[in-house]
Amino acid sequence: MKIIMFSVRDDEEAAIREWEQKNGVQVTINRHELDAESVKLAQGYDGIVIQQRNRISDPIIYETLEAFGLKQLTSRTAGFDMIDTDQATAHGLVVTNVPAYSPNSVAELAVTQAMRLIRNLSLFDERGRQQDFRWSGLMAREIRSLTVGVIGAGRIGGTAARLFKALGATVIANDVVQRDDLSDVLTYVSKEELLRQADIVTLHVPLMESTTKLIDADALALMKQDAFLINASRGPVVDTDTLITALQSRKIAGAALDTLTGEEHFFNQDLRGEEIPNEQLQTLRAMPNVLITPHIGFYTNLAVQNMVEISLNDVLTILKTGKSEHQVNKVAVKN
Repeated sequence: MKIIMFSVRDDEEAAIREWEQKNGVQVTINRHELDAESVKLAQGYDGIVIQQRNRISDPIIYETLEAFGLKQLTSRTAGFDMIDTDQATAHGLVVTNVPAYSPNSVAELAVTQAMRLIRNLSLFDERGRQQDFRWSGLMAREIRSLTVGVIGAGRIGGTAARLFKALGATVIANDVVQRDDLSDVLTYVSKEELLRQADIVTLHVPLMESTTKLIDADALALMKQDAFLINASRGPVVDTDTLITALQSRKIAGAALDTLTGEEHFFNQDLRGEEIPNEQLQTLRAMPNVLITPHIGFYTNLAVQNMVEISLNDVLTILKTGKSEHQVNKVAVKN
């Protein structure tokens, strides 16, 4: 049995080789994203694993995978919006993701950024760089005095809720599914009520049609003027232009963004000495009340190892049984 993995980073190789040795399965790694050209590399393999942000929309990709006899297309990330699941289903491909590689990894980043925002740390850092060590105008608030609103209280959002609650915050949430196991941590409210009440709004929703531009002009208008927005989900969940306007007009106090629309063109790239190829990113970086990280919420040792292991285990499971608990589309594999 042979599996091919696309877009492999150096930091993933140790986990891949460890899994390969443990399971006696050959795993070939390459640095390419899956596209109409690189799909040819999948010939002769039994399974395929990907990780990328660029859309896989060209029909030739799905046609080629089917022609090669592949039965699945596994993403080693929680997000699978880059895959056209309709095309995958039409060509008999089981699509899976890794929904819970490490909820703590993203949740801890959200908490970290929330603390940086309410303690004005980036503003103190900037003053320090100028050798201005005064406190004036930057009095902080304590997390125990604040209300945190979690939009999307699933695995990651629920973990974030527990961390914020442990720090003493009042936690409210909005989600289409209300979990009984979080009843001791949070109170469910409507999205509108959450936006009105929360001092910190943190987003942990998947990207789909219903969540695209979930935070738009109307949503931002409901937020408190001294509230902060944290997005550690997907860039298009926030209307970036509207957010910039709200920040510039001081309708909200600040934001921490680990993901942005169009990030595949600049995040995880070395752009030193080059012009940033995105006007929105240029504008946001110039704002002292905005924290930007290059989609690193997932990037911890445990999360990376789990993403590799769970995705490869899924390939084996599908090849042996025709299905997986992480399947996101409806297709029956014919063995």
